[in-house]
Amino acid sequence: MVIHSYRHRYGLVEGDPRYQGPEDLIAAQPPVSVPTVVLESGADGVGGPSAAEDRDCFTGPYEHRLLLGVGHNVPQEVPAAFADAVAGLLTR
Repeated sequence: MVIHSYRHRYGLVEGDPRYQGPEDLIAAQPPVSVPTVVLESGADGVGGPSAAEDRDCFTGPYEHRLLLGVGHNVPQEVPAAFADAVAGLLTR
């Protein structure tokens, strides 16, 4: 199950046809127009393609921050960077 999930996530295999309807609804969502800060961990080891590739999904104020050497749990590993990102959104 887990292996298939990752294969599907990377477009290597088809998903379960029972979920195609919800997949289509999610894919048809409008762009995100609210202020956004994307924190991408540079040493995640779990994620897929760079979050920078999703830039076209956001039409509002947008910032992409690559956190080199940070793993999968950004708030735990670099709480100050995480808090700074959240605080920055609150002041916009």
